[in-house]
Amino acid sequence: MFIQQSNALTTEEKHKHSLDPTRWVKEHGDYLFSYALSRISKKEVAEDLVQESLLSAYQARDKFRGGSSERTWLISILKRKVIDYYRKQSRNPESLTDPFMIPFHQGGAADGTWISEHAPASWDEEILQDDEGVLMEVLQYCISLLAPKMAATFSMKTLDDISTEDICKELGISESNLWVLLHRARLQLRECVENKWFKEL
Repeated sequence: MFIQQSNALTTEEKHKHSLDPTRWVKEHGDYLFSYALSRISKKEVAEDLVQESLLSAYQARDKFRGGSSERTWLISILKRKVIDYYRKQSRNPESLTDPFMIPFHQGGAADGTWISEHAPASWDEEILQDDEGVLMEVLQYCISLLAPKMAATFSMKTLDDISTEDICKELGISESNLWVLLHRARLQLRECVENKWFKEL
């Protein structure tokens, strides 16, 4: 009985000491920043969210039980910060002079669909494969140009694979509103990528 208690204590102590805040920036900083930047697309905001996450993790270090790796635990905290950021941004009114809306029909049954002369052409598979890294940079830039609510819904659904129900709950929107936002985000991203990447090749 005494041996079992001793082993349990050793395991608990091991988990407690498996966190090393002094090495977080060196070992996980770049990974956390890349994660945040891929979802936010604004360097300064991504840096702030990583710093806030590390501070929150340090303050909550005694609650870490070792059920996951240190990095996974830090990412879970950062993910919560990103979602909080999305929620705050989604409350901002959408721009009434959004330059991306020019290629799309406004109002009526065709609302949000391409105006025929602006409709995208098929993309060349060879170009996609050869310049995948550049494409990701362009996509990240284009996401940063989306209206806040569109960027939030696209990132949460496409990058983080968060459920429709959870996104609607977090952002306070209906399911039909979510799908409209996602549809418009994808259309606008395609238009942006074509203008910023394909036409400059």
